[in-house]
Amino acid sequence: MNRTQKAEFVASFNEKVSAAPLVVLADYRGASVEATNTLRRTLEKSGVGWHVVKNTLAKRALDGTPLEGLCDHFVGMTAVAISGDDPVGTAKVLKGALDPKGPIQVKAGFFDGELLDAAGVKAVASLPSREELLVMLLRTIQEPGRQVLGVLQAPARDLLYLLKNYESKLADGEAGE
Repeated sequence: MNRTQKAEFVASFNEKVSAAPLVVLADYRGASVEATNTLRRTLEKSGVGWHVVKNTLAKRALDGTPLEGLCDHFVGMTAVAISGDDPVGTAKVLKGALDPKGPIQVKAGFFDGELLDAAGVKAVASLPSREELLVMLLRTIQEPGRQVLGVLQAPARDLLYLLKNYESKLADGEAGE
């Protein structure tokens, strides 16, 4: 790579990482090429970019950005997972795709303006997904209407039960005679 190519790569990588809601660094030392490619394909299906970058170029790209805290973690064989639009989904895919005792391990991450360790990335994976949050919001919005409807229906329902009980009492009285 010549200087121009390096400068272009740094600018491109900076743009990708700065736009991503979640960035995860992983150590892939000891992983086979097959395992790395399988992980890459799994992540690509979910819209997650998996990049193996040179540490010095990655540090240059992150220098002076809010993600600068990640520079300390670019040691050894480091790969970068860059999320698409759904950061929680990305964390869940990573958690599911990585074997806890396997050769590829999460080093650190950056989510919502905060530097995360491996446990923090797992905590992001435990958050509800966007769809789950929308369902919860919809339930919350609908609940007051359901309660009002229940209150409005209660007198008519109670009257109906009273009449049914009275009818059964009359039927029992006539059957007893």
